[in-house]
Amino acid sequence: MDAGCTVGRYLVDRLRQLGLEHLFAIAGDYSIEWLNRYVTPNGIDIVEEVNEVNAGYAADAYARLKGIGALCVTYSAGALCAVGAVAGAYVEKVPLVLINGTPSVKKTITFEQTGFSAHHFITGRETDLQSFEHVTAAAIRVDHPDLAPALIDYALTKCISERRPIYIELLQDMVDLECEPPQGVLQPGRARSDETSLEQSVARIRAQLENAENPLIWLGVEIDRLGLQDKALSLIQQLNVPFVTELLSKAVLSEDDPLFVGVLDGQASSKAVIDVVDASDFVLALGVWLTDINSLGWEPDYGKTAFASFDAVKWGTFFAGQVALGHLIDGILAEKIVPRGRKLPERAARVAPAVGEADVITYQGFYSYIQQYIDRNTIVGVDASMNYFGSLLLDVPDPGGFVVQSSYSAIGYSAAAATGICLAKSPGQKVLVFSGDGGFQMTAQCLSTQTRFGLDPVIFVIDNGVYAVEQWLADASVFHTDKPFYKPCELHRWNYSALADVFGCQGWEVGTYGELSDAVTSALRNTSGPSLIQVHVPDKTIPDNANWKTN
Repeated sequence: MDAGCTVGRYLVDRLRQLGLEHLFAIAGDYSIEWLNRYVTPNGIDIVEEVNEVNAGYAADAYARLKGIGALCVTYSAGALCAVGAVAGAYVEKVPLVLINGTPSVKKTITFEQTGFSAHHFITGRETDLQSFEHVTAAAIRVDHPDLAPALIDYALTKCISERRPIYIELLQDMVDLECEPPQGVLQPGRARSDETSLEQSVARIRAQLENAENPLIWLGVEIDRLGLQDKALSLIQQLNVPFVTELLSKAVLSEDDPLFVGVLDGQASSKAVIDVVDASDFVLALGVWLTDINSLGWEPDYGKTAFASFDAVKWGTFFAGQVALGHLIDGILAEKIVPRGRKLPERAARVAPAVGEADVITYQGFYSYIQQYIDRNTIVGVDASMNYFGSLLLDVPDPGGFVVQSSYSAIGYSAAAATGICLAKSPGQKVLVFSGDGGFQMTAQCLSTQTRFGLDPVIFVIDNGVYAVEQWLADASVFHTDKPFYKPCELHRWNYSALADVFGCQGWEVGTYGELSDAVTSALRNTSGPSLIQVHVPDKTIPDNANWKTN
């Protein structure tokens, strides 16, 4: 036994080895000693958050950019508040570590045997663990120092292998107990493929790519989660075929690429994307997840689309199981398919909108206008709202420069996620976040954390006084008629820009394009803290690509 290693130190060392530089935390007496004695002195910065939901969203976004994220909470009263954030990370394959500071073995046994309760207890040792077993790749309880290294290594290896969250119960009386030190460095489990399935899939796809007159590649979110960006780009360049993405994988490669057409998201797609999909006679979908948000009002043509995702290839009646996506791309690249002479689609030139400084901002007008501020040094974050539609058509030139939780779609994600984005981004990058007013009301305290740590996202709150996307989903005809909004969709109006005074940051309230221009210019100069821009838009204006749904 190494007298210099304890359970608390072991966990910190493993997290640091995996590249964790910031840990999001809420103070709690069951975890505070670990934070104070082990995390702070050992090279991981603690980001003291205001609540568990914000901490979870911040850690989730951090993990999307850095490859690992973590939050520390206290038992039950804290941990159970983070279930929604962890569930979202599970759905979207985000490598997130939840450390739950937990009552001691003695307190647990006393409660179970006598009924004498410690604070936060519900039913003893199983409540939190069982809750998180359903939304994590591994859920462990560290209640013996000799087992701690194996348990921690198992859970963390599952996290980086499956790209999904894990749950670690760290009992308060285990933290200072000695254990064996870490051995080696943790590595993800190797991807595995069935050779026959892989060979059959490569052969079928090769033949179709060689014979198709107008093939198309559709890149999905697994390209990002599995770190396959370089391989995907090599394949696109070798084949010299156009490609599209989905909303969840927007900007997985640079949208400046001449072969990029746009985001394929059903009837919300641009005309150029719809045209190229309709004209294609074979679509190779790599890592695409089909959801109702990624296929709005549209049904894929399964007869001409080969889906390679979830470790399988599905194409019409053909199915091949246990085919790792990376192995499939390697196999196609190895075939060295000679591209046919094809006419590639021309990208329409984007023209800045002609608006007057005194013109009232509309939802679509805002997005047409804001494009000029997005360049290769910009990361865009978007919330579950009508902002999905406006942001979908933005050009985002930075690979990985778009963060969205569009599969799980938790309203309120993006503003809190901006905390994690700012801490994970490269120096010199700016962060622009587009939130609905309803979503922002859920996580507005993120401004406190961002101000405290000098983080400088620009958060646009589109203020129309209504849960517009919920109304749109239920009855979109309201936006085209005099019909009233559903009562549950109406919001209590906030003076959002005034929150800047509450939290100690800077805020602007705008309703015209001239005011918007002045506010954005000032916000981009503000590097000492967050900037909040309250953008008034008429309550029945929506982005143009949302107008297809009228009932």
